[in-house]
Amino acid sequence: MPELPEVESVRVGVHEWTAGTTITGAEVIDPRILGTTSQRRIDASAVDGFIAAVTGRRIIAAERRGKFMWLTLGEDLGAGPAAEPAAPELSLLVHLGMSGQLRVHDAADEIHRHTRAILRLERGSESLQLRFIDQRIFGHLGVQPLVHAYGRLVPASANHIAADPLEPAFEPGLALEQLARKRTVVKSALLDQSLVSGIGNIYADEALFRAGIHPLAIPARTRKSRLAAVLDSATRVMSDALAVGGTSFDALYVNVNGESGYFDRALLVYGRGGQECVRCGTEIEKMTIGGRGSHFCPNCQKPPRYR
Repeated sequence: MPELPEVESVRVGVHEWTAGTTITGAEVIDPRILGTTSQRRIDASAVDGFIAAVTGRRIIAAERRGKFMWLTLGEDLGAGPAAEPAAPELSLLVHLGMSGQLRVHDAADEIHRHTRAILRLERGSESLQLRFIDQRIFGHLGVQPLVHAYGRLVPASANHIAADPLEPAFEPGLALEQLARKRTVVKSALLDQSLVSGIGNIYADEALFRAGIHPLAIPARTRKSRLAAVLDSATRVMSDALAVGGTSFDALYVNVNGESGYFDRALLVYGRGGQECVRCGTEIEKMTIGGRGSHFCPNCQKPPRYR
């Protein structure tokens, strides 16, 4: 699943192309895209409701918190007399899942066979389409009200998602205090999106390696200075990945122009099980933690010893 840097790379492109446009029409080619991975039987009224909810709306911005992205929708300013725009109350939530892509196209462009939904957009005399492509249909779209959570407006279903390290609302001291109380292993704690959002399997492994912390360490029994190093490492590694467009292991993750990121070339431990550690030459090991493959160097990341 795309993590913070990958979703942010997509968000930036979507924002540049769509902010200020008006949705003049929508087409749901595959209604399953309006459901979730556990609910794919979609009533026909849901399709009609989705189209009615977004048509005529102006896209104010493409926004993100952690791995969650949405389009903030406002009223079409050209639909009536000039007036102060009302505060946005609605969002179009975009969950990319494992294989979802948002791609900008001209109307004349060939439609990819895995295209599930199309938004028709206009800005003045300019027309374009925002297409949601999803080979495996693990992603979904949905219209949701905006609610206040952790210092900003977010879609209602994301109200439990904590601030991420790259947004102004993030409070490092608070995140550190909450992490220090965790009695689960630190790898699992970093994946808890209600604690710190945006960190997934890849960047958790990389952050722990950079900080020299074993993935089975217990936060509540680890010095705060070391936990602070983990959070700082997570921030830095995600910033580094964002600078090169994120991590792409196949053609399923691409940005709005169809380009892949290449941070995979800079990964130090993730996906390198059996290879030599770049620091000490020890063989990188892999273990399963909470159903996730976790990579670490047994020498650079010493196993915890608790009395």
